[in-house]
Amino acid sequence: MMFASFLLSLREGLEAALIIGIVLGVLVKLKRTDLNGVVWRGVGLAALLSLLAAIALNLLGMEFEGKGEEIFEGVAMLLAAGVLTWMILWMQNHGGTLKSEIEEQTNQATLEKGQKALFALAFLAVFREGIELALFLLAARLTSSPLQTITGALLGLISAGILGWILFTSTMKLSLRNFFGATNILLVIFAAGLVGLGVHEFNEAGVIPSVIEHVWDVNGVLSDKSETGLILKALVGYNGNPSLTEVGAYISYLAVLIAILLTQRRKQSSVKVITR
Repeated sequence: MMFASFLLSLREGLEAALIIGIVLGVLVKLKRTDLNGVVWRGVGLAALLSLLAAIALNLLGMEFEGKGEEIFEGVAMLLAAGVLTWMILWMQNHGGTLKSEIEEQTNQATLEKGQKALFALAFLAVFREGIELALFLLAARLTSSPLQTITGALLGLISAGILGWILFTSTMKLSLRNFFGATNILLVIFAAGLVGLGVHEFNEAGVIPSVIEHVWDVNGVLSDKSETGLILKALVGYNGNPSLTEVGAYISYLAVLIAILLTQRRKQSSVKVITR
C-alpha cells in the first residue's frame, strides 16, 4: 500500500532534484559556483516549509469527526486529484522543454538580479513540489496507514535524491518526456481513484446522492477491506460495492483526461511535423 506514496514522492522529488541539478549545472558553466550556497538555502527553506505544511494538513484532518471528517476527506481527495491533473497536463506540455526553460531562468537570475532571484528560483521550484506532495500524501494517507504512507514517501524521496545525484554527477542521460510520460499513465489512474473515493466520501456524508447505493457488490470475491483490496484501493481507488455516482465520476474523469492527453499529443506531433 506504500506504492502510491512512493510513486508520488519519487515523481515530485525527482522533478525537484532535476530542476536544482539543472540550476547548479548552469552555475558551473558560468563559473559562478560561489552562488551554490544561495541555491541550497532556497532548497532548505522550501523543504522546511513544505514539511510544516504537511504536518499542519494532517493535524487539521485529525480535528474532524463523523460527517465533518467524511467531508474533509472528500475535499482533500478531490483537491489532490485536481492538483494532480494540473501537474499531469502541465508536464505533458513542458516535459520536453523543461531543461531549456530552467537554464534560461537561471541565466537571467545570475545576470540580472543576482542572489535574490536565484534564491527565489530554487525556493519556488522545491516549495511547489513540496506543497503538492504534502497534499497528495494527505490523500494517500486516507487510503492506507500513516506508517505505510510515511515509509513510501521517505523511500521515494531518497530514491529521487540518489537518482538526481547520479544524473548530475555522471554522463547518464534521462529523457524527461519519456520518464514523465510513463509516470503520467500511473498517476492518471491514481487520480481517477482519488476522484472516485472523494465522491464516495461525499456519498457517506450525504452531500452527493448515491442514486444507486451499490451498482455491484463483489466484496464476497475480493473485499475492499482485505489486504489485496486495500492495496488496490490505495492505487486505483478500488471499492467492492461502489455507488452509481462514484462509478460515474471515476469513468467520466478517466474518459475526459485521456481524451485531453491524446488531443495534446496529436497537436504536439502535428507541430513537430510542420517544424521539420
